[in-house]
Amino acid sequence: MSTSRALEREEPSYFGAGPALLPTSVLQQAAYDLISYENDSIGIGEISHRSKPATKVIDDTKDNLKTLLNIPDNYEVFFLQGGGTGGFSSIAYNMMAHYAKRTGKKGKAAYAITGSWSAKALEEAQRLGFDSYTVVNTKGDNYSDIPAFSRWQPIQEDTAYLWVCDNETVYGIEFNDVPGADYLPADVPLVADMSSNILSKKIDVSKYGVIMAGAQKNIGIAGLTIYIVRKDLLDQATDAELRKLDIPLSPICFNFPIVVKNNSAYNTIPLFTCQILKLVTEKLIQDKGIDAIEKINIKKAEVLYEALESYPNFYKLPSTNAKVRSKMNVVFKTPSEDLDSKFVEEANAKGLKGLKGHRSVGGNRASIYNAVSLASVEKLSKFVKEFAEANS
Repeated sequence: MSTSRALEREEPSYFGAGPALLPTSVLQQAAYDLISYENDSIGIGEISHRSKPATKVIDDTKDNLKTLLNIPDNYEVFFLQGGGTGGFSSIAYNMMAHYAKRTGKKGKAAYAITGSWSAKALEEAQRLGFDSYTVVNTKGDNYSDIPAFSRWQPIQEDTAYLWVCDNETVYGIEFNDVPGADYLPADVPLVADMSSNILSKKIDVSKYGVIMAGAQKNIGIAGLTIYIVRKDLLDQATDAELRKLDIPLSPICFNFPIVVKNNSAYNTIPLFTCQILKLVTEKLIQDKGIDAIEKINIKKAEVLYEALESYPNFYKLPSTNAKVRSKMNVVFKTPSEDLDSKFVEEANAKGLKGLKGHRSVGGNRASIYNAVSLASVEKLSKFVKEFAEANS
């Protein structure tokens, strides 16, 4: 095995939806850390998850997230394994356990279905045996819009939480607001899956009960999921109380109070993944934080959508409502599947990679997460125009 390759690469123009592009400088530092962490004889992936250096990695990453997102003091930040799909389960278990503690009753869950990931979250809650219902479901409109909250079904009695997926990667739909007091009762926490747009824009954390975000799209590599949970929601019924109410018990490794008590290390945390999260968040802070990256993300989205909209008879966008088009996942189709394939093939030849659409919907998709540069998006936008001109 050769070990002579330098840790250098030509900056890629990669638009994969996840696992996704990471800053080269982060990967370079992570590579050194994997061999030798802080000049030790072993690397970050080899040290004990309960050692002082490991605890510092966890704490520093949490502090960086608190700084970037301006997280209030009445919230806990912690990490779990299982990705976003694990969050579909863990949140249902824990929110029902909290509702049982607060009310002495068995609760139900409300879901806003605006794409395939929120649909999967609902399916999992129902599969686990939790009483769940939808307040809106846009599948019949091919997930092309997010209706005004005034058009959603009312929140039912005994609802333990409302679930939304803030950014739907498959259909390219993103919330630009959250349900307010005119829709959502004060005692019903809002739960948001932000796996694909965490740290891409400013958010008011205080509007949410729970924010969950898988790392592998916009903040790191696969292996950890970020949880931001209001502290009062960690107050849960005992196992005996849950059994009495016929409420399923959470697996112990997904039990939020236990995870918090053990600082995300009740079981062995993938520390190398956490170190990459730390490095990414450090870089964001150094690069002037969320305000700065949001401006760049807005510009990237404007440039690419403008190019696509310049050829309305050639490119088809899933939503005519520009307000809900995702700034992270730009989804589009050409007039035919053959042209979709040709687009991907020719783009790849120009170094524009990762543009194939999700297998369930086909077409093309450009995921323009934080690490994707404006220069890369401008190159793609130029190709978008050239391809339409050559194939119209």
